[in-house]
Amino acid sequence: MSAQSVQYGTTEIQYNLSYAQRKTLGISVQPDLRVTVKAPEGTPLEEIEARVLKRAPWILKQQKDFERYLPHLPSRQYVSGETHRYLGRQYRLKVVESENGTEEGVKRDRNFITVHVQDKADTEHVRDLLDEWYHDHARRVFQERLDACFPKLEHIGVPYPEIAIRAMRSRWGSCSTRGRIMLNVKLIKVPKAYIDYVIFHELCHLAEPYHSPRYYELLDRVLPDWRERRDRLNTFEFG
Repeated sequence: MSAQSVQYGTTEIQYNLSYAQRKTLGISVQPDLRVTVKAPEGTPLEEIEARVLKRAPWILKQQKDFERYLPHLPSRQYVSGETHRYLGRQYRLKVVESENGTEEGVKRDRNFITVHVQDKADTEHVRDLLDEWYHDHARRVFQERLDACFPKLEHIGVPYPEIAIRAMRSRWGSCSTRGRIMLNVKLIKVPKAYIDYVIFHELCHLAEPYHSPRYYELLDRVLPDWRERRDRLNTFEFG
């Protein structure tokens, strides 16, 4: 099974692709919003992508229907006192009104993530500033972790990938046949060890596209404790 994606307008549809001895191509949407595609062996990827795009309206409708039944964490209010994570640590959010001429922005110290804003009642703007801060840090940290992880696979001919960052609902990461790794921005909230697990997972896919025995042999070799890291990541408390 390999992770793939297609672009439908402004929406990226991600799906897990597997091949089997069957005559027709099947597309299904799981209750956790994952999209799975089962294709006859030997089906060209271009043909599969075209079929997924043709079924895109149905896929998005199914995901929207299932989304209503997913458990939801209490919605963030983006006011002082809330807890927010950064690289595994919990911080208190402090929203401070900037004085005249003081620049808006976000700062982190030992215990707080402080958002300086002109009007702290404008919680939507507070959220936007904090989201931008998370994205900026994700770009730097994910690149740093890729540089640390990549040498373990460089010797087998894995190409150095481009990193893209997105907010994803049901995946931590994915990779494309064009050598790009997509990482969920939410990973900036978890410890670096779990970020490394996702990066290694995708780097191994650049060498072995499918979840084959050779894929898991490679992942075991470069990250022996990947199962423990995966389990801890999937049960991480973000509150």
